[in-house]
Amino acid sequence: MKILVPGGAGYLGSVLVPMLLEQRHSVNVLDNMLYEENSLASSAGHKRFEFHRVDCRDISAVRPHLKDADVVIPLACLVGAPLCNLNPIDAELLNVKAHIELFDLLSDDQLVINPSTESVYGRQPGGIPLTEDSPVAPLVSYGLHKLATENALAGRRNSISFRMATLFGMSPRMRLDLLVNDFTWRALKDRALVVFEAHAMRTCLHVVDAARAFVHCLDLQVGEHEIFNVGSITLSKMSLCEAIKKQVPGFFFTEAQYATDPDARDYAVSDAKLRATGYRPTVTLEGGIAELLKGYRMMDNNVYSNMP
Repeated sequence: MKILVPGGAGYLGSVLVPMLLEQRHSVNVLDNMLYEENSLASSAGHKRFEFHRVDCRDISAVRPHLKDADVVIPLACLVGAPLCNLNPIDAELLNVKAHIELFDLLSDDQLVINPSTESVYGRQPGGIPLTEDSPVAPLVSYGLHKLATENALAGRRNSISFRMATLFGMSPRMRLDLLVNDFTWRALKDRALVVFEAHAMRTCLHVVDAARAFVHCLDLQVGEHEIFNVGSITLSKMSLCEAIKKQVPGFFFTEAQYATDPDARDYAVSDAKLRATGYRPTVTLEGGIAELLKGYRMMDNNVYSNMP
């Protein structure tokens, strides 16, 4: 297959693109290299790999690359509430407007696998796993942006939206501002952490398993737009700290009293629908933490973030 990946040099894309090449697909990445990364350097020798420096907000620059694509995976995005709040205009242009313009240019024969987010569920405490049919209530602009891209695909055949869990794990374009990555970094480097709303629930997924979900669904037959929750590990922030402490014995953590977390998300999510198609995640939380600890021992400072 010929696969177009706008935003393919980021945290997820730099894991997904080599995986697609290993599966003998042809991959064309469009990216403006916002973070000045060389995360796809190891792919440059592949004959089936192409890269073009493109600002994906400019649909006229994206358009020439669409006609040959069998599949489009639009990863270009300002990810997360803090970055969207810092750059609200750019976030709206890239996360919503550019995506909708892209969808409008594609034919029904071109498969779209759209990365959305479980943040669309907002705050629904109680531990009852939410399905794709559960009500959505985004709390921040990032969740609203992703919900808008889902709605733009509603009724379109040959399209999938993945409501992605919070990703974790090592990547060539590393991020330390993700929950598991952040807590593990603090455990190793600071040895202490104050946890806000420690019993709030979150669903997590290793970045390799996230990439595998995209590969898995390349051959999945869908009619009209399908939505899948993609996540493997549901736990509270306190439980996460306890899991990290098993591998970092000197790690001290405590719950903040009389304080709330600006990130008010709290939900558990079911991925049974995607599992019913044969997909299975492979990386455990314990394995992911061990990997992060190895990686972090090679890193001296916290320059890996979506925030400047």
